[in-house]
Amino acid sequence: MRLINLFKSLKLTSQVQIVRFSSEYVPKPLRSLKAKSTRNTVQFYVDSFRVRTVGGSGGDGCISFLSAWCKDHAGPDGGDGGNGGHVIFQATYSSKSLNHVKSVMQAKHGERGFNKECNGKNAQHVVVPVPIGTIVRDSKGQVVADLNAEGVMFVAARGGAGGRGNKFFLTDTEQAPSVAELGAVGETNVYNLEVRSMAHIGLIGFPNAGKSTLLRALTRARPTVAPYPFTTLRPHIGMVQFDDYVQVAIADLPGLIPGSHKNYGLGIQFLQHAERCHGLIYLLDGTADPLHQYRTLTHELQAYSPSLAQRRGVVVVNKVDEEVAKQACREVGGRLQAIGISARTGENLPQLLRALRDLYDAGDS
Repeated sequence: MRLINLFKSLKLTSQVQIVRFSSEYVPKPLRSLKAKSTRNTVQFYVDSFRVRTVGGSGGDGCISFLSAWCKDHAGPDGGDGGNGGHVIFQATYSSKSLNHVKSVMQAKHGERGFNKECNGKNAQHVVVPVPIGTIVRDSKGQVVADLNAEGVMFVAARGGAGGRGNKFFLTDTEQAPSVAELGAVGETNVYNLEVRSMAHIGLIGFPNAGKSTLLRALTRARPTVAPYPFTTLRPHIGMVQFDDYVQVAIADLPGLIPGSHKNYGLGIQFLQHAERCHGLIYLLDGTADPLHQYRTLTHELQAYSPSLAQRRGVVVVNKVDEEVAKQACREVGGRLQAIGISARTGENLPQLLRALRDLYDAGDS
């Protein structure tokens, strides 16, 4: 009885929180507690490459006759040659660039056939890992493969078949054939590889608009940040994790300038990375006429690809921690539905994350 009264007198609070699921549930981004790396490693990024693929030739068939005791005419026993190896492109998450691809990728040849009906060994295939989202074009510029998922493969050059030995040509009328086949020559093809990033959201903006700073603030990516134009020379991708186990990939693309569709500045070589994005974030510098920047960006996208310009997007005015940018954000808000943020101080980033998730859900549906 004393123990029962003791437990009744204690007020125990439970640490378990009951989560109620309803239609008004809003996913929230998860913030990692682990410190970010401060090391900036130099990486050579290659997103376009011309490669020549050569398949292995097949092994020659063997001309041989069986030597048996007390049997002079035992018949032919030449084996077949082995098949040559293929050259295969395979999409994988472990590869992020084409810097490991050689200008000539050649598979090995198959072994020749042997006596006693022993066939030659088939050559192993050469599997070249490429990033997911790689486009393969032939020498005429036609798209022949789109490696847009993990494990998707494309046979770039087939190996030749092995030649048949003289055992294959044994017939009722020809008991001692002295003929065999040569191995077939492997294919030789030339392809152009293009990497298009498989990000859900793409950051579009002028140089020094704060795209890299924003990606650092939202994700654990570590793009270089510096006060000079074209700091970002290659796309960087960061992941935003939400508490409903959804991960949204954001791509920081190099800055655009007037005339980018004519190959000015860094040109159109990086606009191809935005073609696969579900939506775009137009990041405007609030200290340098954001309305003019928005018109220029939409014009460049329209000139490059009309379908890309019509993609869903969110207009974001950066650097509102400065008074000039705040005033510019109010002016932009009168004409466009824009979100004012400060990537440096973190102001209004939760509102941007909510808009980013809505943009992802709309594109995913």
